[in-house]
Amino acid sequence: MKIAVIGQSVFGAEVYKLLKSQGHEIVGVFTVPDVNGKADPLGIAAGADGVPVFKYKRWQLKKQAVPEVVEEYKSVKADLNVLPFCSQFIPSEVITFPKHKSIIYHPSLLPRHRGASAINWTLIEGDTTGGFTIFWADDGLDTGPILMKRKCFVDHNDTVDSIYNRFLFPEGIKAMGESVQMIADGKAPQITQPEEGATYDAMLKKDKVQIKWDQSAAALHNFIRGCDKSPGAWTQYNGQKITFYGAKLWNRLEPRGTKIEIPGCTKPAIVHKNGMILFGNDSKMVNISQIQHESGKMIRAAKFGKEDSSQSKLELTPEEVQMVTDVKESWAGILNVEVEDSTDFFKSGAGSMDVVRLIEEVKEHCNGLQLVNDDVYMNTVFGDFSECVIKHSRGIEDKEEFTYDAVELHVNKMDIRFPRQVFIDNEFVEAADGNTFDTINPNDESVICKVAKSGKEDVDRAVEAAKEAFEEGPWGSMNARDRGALMYRLADLMEENKEELATIESIDSGAVYTLALKTHVGMSIDTFRYFAGLV
Repeated sequence: MKIAVIGQSVFGAEVYKLLKSQGHEIVGVFTVPDVNGKADPLGIAAGADGVPVFKYKRWQLKKQAVPEVVEEYKSVKADLNVLPFCSQFIPSEVITFPKHKSIIYHPSLLPRHRGASAINWTLIEGDTTGGFTIFWADDGLDTGPILMKRKCFVDHNDTVDSIYNRFLFPEGIKAMGESVQMIADGKAPQITQPEEGATYDAMLKKDKVQIKWDQSAAALHNFIRGCDKSPGAWTQYNGQKITFYGAKLWNRLEPRGTKIEIPGCTKPAIVHKNGMILFGNDSKMVNISQIQHESGKMIRAAKFGKEDSSQSKLELTPEEVQMVTDVKESWAGILNVEVEDSTDFFKSGAGSMDVVRLIEEVKEHCNGLQLVNDDVYMNTVFGDFSECVIKHSRGIEDKEEFTYDAVELHVNKMDIRFPRQVFIDNEFVEAADGNTFDTINPNDESVICKVAKSGKEDVDRAVEAAKEAFEEGPWGSMNARDRGALMYRLADLMEENKEELATIESIDSGAVYTLALKTHVGMSIDTFRYFAGLV
C-alpha cells in the first residue's frame, strides 16, 4: 500500500521504519516544524531515506482546512493515512481522502480517557488495567470505530514513563504494523465505540496540576505519579512552587525526621532519610523521592530544607575542564542551541530519547563514565549536570554523611570508638522511648557505656526495614559474583581493623584479647572469605 505517515516523535519514527520494512511504500511523511533548528525524529528518519517530508505549523485555521496544505498532501496520493502519536488537528478533507481513510494510535482503552493526556488520567484515576487503541479517525475527538485494542496491567507504582516504556511504546509500534497489514489483507474490523463508560479528560498543563490536599493518600499518590515526569504535580511552599516526583505509598511506620508545614496538608510533612512523607486526609502516607524547585533545580526529597553542600564550587583539573567542554558539545549537538551554565536540557526541547543519547555520549567522551537517567532528570541545567559528571568521575556519591553517636575509649594501648545506638534501616538511632541500659565489662564489672534499649516500636521498625531490604533492596537482585566481592571487602575491612575489633570484643564479652583476636574476629574473617568464595 501507499502510506502517508502523519505524526511525530520517536514512536512515529519507529512506526515509519516498521511499515517500510514490511514492504509498504511510504509516499510522504507529515510532521511538525523543527524546534530550535532541531528536526523531529520522524522527519529525520524519513529524510535519511529520501522520503518526501512535509512540516506544517498547522493544517487548519479557525477550524477551516488550509487549502494549500490539503492540496500538497493530496499530491502524494496515499491509499492510507497512518497517524502515530499525531498531536495536530487534521482536517476531515485529509482524514477521509485516501481509499482506506486513516488510522490513529491512542494510549488508552477507548472510549475511556479520550483526549491528549490519556496516559496521565489512566494513573490519576487509579485504573488497574490500561493499554492502547488503534481506531479509524473521524471528525470527532477519539470517537472513531475501533480496529484493535491491547490491554496491560497497571502497577500501583507505575508512572507515565514506566507504563509507556514497558508496554505502550513497544507493543504499540508492533500493533500499528499489524493493523496496517490487516487493512492490506482486507481483514480490519470497524467496531463502533460505545458511549457507555466514555470519558473525556482535560489536557494536563502545569497550571492545572496544583495538588488538592483534602484527599486520601491513595488519591494523592495517583495524582502525583500521574503527572510524573510531565507536567509535574506541584504545591506552594514559602511562596514558591515545588513539584513532587517519585511517589510511592508508604505502608510502614511513620518515619523519624524533620516536620515541615505545607499549606493545605492535613498533617505536617516529614523529611526523612528516604524522602518526604505526605499525609492524606485518611492519615495514610505517601513518600516522595524527588522535589523540583521553581528555579528548575531538582533535589532528593531527603535534602529538602537542608543546606545543600553540592552548591560549593568544584576546583577542576585540566582533564576535568576538557571533560566539561566535551559534555557541553554533546548538549549543543542534541539541543542545537548555544549552551550556557543556565541552559535547561528539557526546556530547550530535549525528550526522553535525548536522555538516552546524552548518557551514551557522556560514556563515550568521559572514559566510560556510566550515568543513569535520574542523573539527567535531577540535573536539568547544564551547570548542575556538568558538576554531576565531575563528581561521578571522582567517585563522589550524592549521599547523606553516615554519622553516629560514638563512644570513645583508650583501651589496650589504643584509641577505640564504637556506636551505642540501635541500628535500624541503615542508620544508628536512639530507642523510640529513649530507654538505655548499662553494658558491663565482665572482667572488672565496670560500666562501658549506656546502650540504647530497643522496645516494641524499634522491633517493628527493624522488621519493616528488613522486609523492604529483602524484597526491594539491591542484595536480592545482585548477581553472585558481586555478592562475593562485597563479602570479600567486608573480610578485608575486618582484617585491617582486627586489633580494634578484638579489643572491643574483649571488653564487651570478657574474652582474653589474644583469643578474641585469633578466634572471635580471626575466624569470623575466615568464615566470610569462605562463603565469599562459595558463591
